[in-house]
Amino acid sequence: MCSIIGYKGKFGAAPLLVDSLKRMEYRGYDSVGLATVNEEHRVSFRKGVGKVAEVNQGLNLTSMKGNVGIGHTRWATHGAVTDHNAHPHSSCSKNIAVVHNGIIENYKELKEELIQKGHKFKSQTDSEVIAHLLEQYYKQSVKKAMVETCRRIQGSYAFVAAFEDGTVAGARNDEPLIVGVGKEGYFLSSDVLGFLQHTDKAIFLDNCDIAIIGGDKLEIYIADGKKIRRPVTQVAWELGAADKGKYAHYTLKEINEQKFTITNAANQDPTMMQIFCDVVSEAKNLYITGSGTSYNSALIAKHILTKFAKIRVETIMSSEFQYAPQILDKESALIAISQSGETADVLQSVKAAKAAKAKILSIVNVPTSSLARMSDSFLRINCGPEIGVAATKSFTGQLAVIYNVADRLCNGCIGIGEREAMVKTIEAVLAESDRIANVANDFQHVTDVYLLGRALHYPIALEGALKLKELSYVHAEGIAAGELKHGPLALMDKNTDVIILNPSDSTYNDTISNVHEIRARGAKVIGISDKYNEVYNNWIKIPKVNEALYPLIEVIPLQILAYHAALKRNADPDYPRNLAKSVTVK
Repeated sequence: MCSIIGYKGKFGAAPLLVDSLKRMEYRGYDSVGLATVNEEHRVSFRKGVGKVAEVNQGLNLTSMKGNVGIGHTRWATHGAVTDHNAHPHSSCSKNIAVVHNGIIENYKELKEELIQKGHKFKSQTDSEVIAHLLEQYYKQSVKKAMVETCRRIQGSYAFVAAFEDGTVAGARNDEPLIVGVGKEGYFLSSDVLGFLQHTDKAIFLDNCDIAIIGGDKLEIYIADGKKIRRPVTQVAWELGAADKGKYAHYTLKEINEQKFTITNAANQDPTMMQIFCDVVSEAKNLYITGSGTSYNSALIAKHILTKFAKIRVETIMSSEFQYAPQILDKESALIAISQSGETADVLQSVKAAKAAKAKILSIVNVPTSSLARMSDSFLRINCGPEIGVAATKSFTGQLAVIYNVADRLCNGCIGIGEREAMVKTIEAVLAESDRIANVANDFQHVTDVYLLGRALHYPIALEGALKLKELSYVHAEGIAAGELKHGPLALMDKNTDVIILNPSDSTYNDTISNVHEIRARGAKVIGISDKYNEVYNNWIKIPKVNEALYPLIEVIPLQILAYHAALKRNADPDYPRNLAKSVTVK
């Protein structure tokens, strides 16, 4: 969600912080701010609503003095999108600046207590209570202020504070916070992208860790104030490719990268793959969880593992996990799917499963994420950085990992095929981009779109609907084709656009019957299939592949369609309104 960056070192902080915030823009935000500490120990604040470049141009953020500073891009939770609610927040004496991700659940009680003690608040946010709490205890020491503040606040948080004496400190609980260890200084960031252009050495803080950078020294403490050492990790994830290259948008670049990333997902550590498959095959009860796109991956996984590996699976949406019957035990296993590995609902589900002594498996894109570290075994999506907020290559990467697991469990019964053949197949899909862009011309004024699919194609209908909603702000709904007569047919008329997922497999004839029913009501139909049928108003051609593998292929035209529909409707496909890349608060 929001982005945090802190720096203490030998260089001017402000230009580094602004550059770091630009690199983390993909996480989603509505306002920007910086605080720096200069040589006279004065803490300065500048913040405003808008994009990093806009706020920097208006407030000249990069001109702020000092080699110590913190920065933040906010995605509103408590309080409207205003300059006052933007981070950093200050203490009453303005000797402390704070940036925060997460939600402080007991902020109302703390705020009332602090007001009674004479503190004056300037924002509507929950985050500001941290600055005032730190001020309460700062007279004793920075360490005392951090320990006592963490003891008082409840909820999920990662926060970084800059103090007038030049100390920078941070703490985390259920929100990511990482220390970047450079030759010329230290960073504190919510994302390795925040400092990777300066150092590839990182310390991944554990829950309830407190990091304090004073002078030129880093010290880490646990919640009770005892000092502890955490290992320095060299970040090996290939994040250097986080640029658009020749493409107009990250989203378009990432759609086109799938000809490589789908096959890259097969490159797994053999030991981790063996452990993963052993846990899956030995579990008495197997569950899969995810949120958003990752939940659609879970639905595909359920179908594939049940049909080919003959393993009974249940899927649970991560946001619903806490309300589901408590059926996990030590004989159960949970597969958690997440691109970032930091999704709040997913992590909460994993904690519940661990408490029940279930085995934890995960499929993630970030091997250093909280989810990966909490897992008994994890498999990497291997798709590199995904900057576009809407998942594209990470979705097909998740599917490719799932297919490889299932194929291993059923001794090659799926028949994934050779890498070169898959690359050519994806290239054939991408070659239809211009035709798909022409189809998107009709979406400029569309208000409602329905996507139909059967069996394996139904989760892809859900994913296609999600992409249209996210990127082009069109109301889109995925429907199980067999349920058409059980209600949805009432929606079909001459003003309706329907997308049919209909390759020539075992579902083809039944779905064609649905198409005739829809056309009889005057609706316009876009068919996605390897086989032409005259009943389609528009046909988007895909290659013929093994029946089980169609989900990997047919979702790509839907991604391209959503991308071009967004352009037709003057929406930014990389940064959809109101959305964040990683939802780290519930």
